[in-house]
Amino acid sequence: MGPALAGAIDLSALKQPPPSAAAPASGSAPASAIEVTEANFEADVIAKSNQVPVVVLLWTPRSPSSVQLGDVLAALAADDGGRWWLATVNVDVVPQVAQAFGVQGVPTVVAVAAGQPLSSFQGSQPPEQLRRWVDSLLEATAGKLAGGAGEDEVVDPEVEQARAHLDAGDFDAALAAYQAVLDAKPNHEEARGAVRQIAFLQRATTQPQDAVARAQAAPDDLDAAFAAADVEVLQQDPAAAFNRLIALVKRTAGDDRTKVRTRLVELFELFDPADPDVIAGRRNLANALY
Repeated sequence: MGPALAGAIDLSALKQPPPSAAAPASGSAPASAIEVTEANFEADVIAKSNQVPVVVLLWTPRSPSSVQLGDVLAALAADDGGRWWLATVNVDVVPQVAQAFGVQGVPTVVAVAAGQPLSSFQGSQPPEQLRRWVDSLLEATAGKLAGGAGEDEVVDPEVEQARAHLDAGDFDAALAAYQAVLDAKPNHEEARGAVRQIAFLQRATTQPQDAVARAQAAPDDLDAAFAAADVEVLQQDPAAAFNRLIALVKRTAGDDRTKVRTRLVELFELFDPADPDVIAGRRNLANALY
């Protein structure tokens, strides 16, 4: 799995639907879970995971173990009262989302925090083991996501407005609002992380689906390489993106080399600087430059 994105967007305006006490019908997704589609993937998985961990169940109604696992996870989510979100992806309905997670079989469970996968497992698990896994997830993310702020936190009205735009799915307005906060307060952690992440998501989600193939066909085309790197990061393979651009640094000079280096640094800054992929990428970039 790829490294976690650095920085955090506090999406406190987003609310989890109240858990349902009724057991789901056989062959259906848990009633208390968010059903993920291509349309709501960014808001209900990527963005929401900056507030609380999102546990994504990739399942199919054709698999009884998938349905059973969903029921157990739904019960745990209800018991934990919104400390984490349960989201489901029916791989038969939205295979593109399943492919983005690199799923090899179902059921598969992926924990997402700060916009990137943190932990995962495949196959059904006993309830007590699932309980321990969820507890470990909550312990690992405690105090590290924006949702960990206290209920009495006083929120800057400008930040509140930026969150509202993000909640509404208006990325352009959210980006502009967060940028205004960052201009006024250059050390504002939430705004800094939000600007980087939203700007990247806006760009990456508009890249052509065959971007990697296009880059392979034209290895010295900077725009094609940039598009492919965006897609690789979005598909949880940042190392491939870093290596692609580092190889391009070695083959370029002058302004082109500067452009590639700048884009690489932008991608590095999306992630925790202590992540091994980022450390290796920065070291390899330094070797390529000098």
